[in-house]
Amino acid sequence: MSQATTMITSARPAARRGGNLGDALFAGACQAAGAFVLLLLGGIIVELFLGGLPAFRAFGLPFLWSTEWDPVTEVFGAGVSIYGTVVTAVLAILLAVPLAFGVAFTLTELAPPWLRRPVGTAVELLAAVPSIIYGMWGFFLIAPLMAQYVQPALIDSLGELPGIGFLFQGPPFGTGILTAALILAIMILPFIAATMRDVFEQVPPVFKESAYGLGATTWEVMRGVVLPYTRISVAGGIMLGLGRALGETMAVTFVIGNANRITTTLFGPGNTIASVVALEFGESETGSLKLSALLALGFILFVLSFIVLATSRFLLRSRLKA
Repeated sequence: MSQATTMITSARPAARRGGNLGDALFAGACQAAGAFVLLLLGGIIVELFLGGLPAFRAFGLPFLWSTEWDPVTEVFGAGVSIYGTVVTAVLAILLAVPLAFGVAFTLTELAPPWLRRPVGTAVELLAAVPSIIYGMWGFFLIAPLMAQYVQPALIDSLGELPGIGFLFQGPPFGTGILTAALILAIMILPFIAATMRDVFEQVPPVFKESAYGLGATTWEVMRGVVLPYTRISVAGGIMLGLGRALGETMAVTFVIGNANRITTTLFGPGNTIASVVALEFGESETGSLKLSALLALGFILFVLSFIVLATSRFLLRSRLKA
């Protein structure tokens, strides 16, 4: 064995020891970062719960479904805010998912290559627009259009239908639950569309080429090959958009009407947990029952988000087992 080989062999344990130390330091840094995130998340949960505890003690479990919010008599309930949060988020998903799928389908299967990049970039840029800009745009442009054209048309065409007609009745003020859901749908559209586009592009080309070779159409390839292959990631993108819709604040505050009542019509005003906190947090005094009620609303919003994510995980696992 030559002297050079002997030197290389003798140097290997030292290099391995150095590598082990670096791996240990890197693993420790990653574990510390993960633990910090968990501690931070736990601290937020505990702080919200402790801050809202006086409200929970004062009103008990009926706080969750009570529709009264009266700062003068210090009687507070979360029912209207929870209703508005859930309804606007669900409506936003119903409006955004078909549009996002259409965008992703067009960019991956139908659009020519020279058009895909600029259109995809334009869709992604929608996510960079601040929420307050969406709110101002919705209040000054979308709300008047809704009041003048969209809501009257819906009242005339759908307002008299049995079963669903009550959802499209009432005066067309422009603002309200439906307008807030429309703004939210536009806001979460780029997140869902970008996720769908990226996962559609990850489908192995041989799968699609095989389907085309068997005579399948473009839609049949999408329905029978692409969607089954990417269903988990597509569901993840939808849940990402739902999480954004649940916690949106300023855009909703501009257009939802900010009325503390539950209306059966989608044209009626309402509020969400985020909009109530944004509007009334600055007016609440430290240590007051109103501040405690607002912190309790924040805790409830956190729990709602957790339930949504946990439900999505359960559904995805059930789908995988099937």
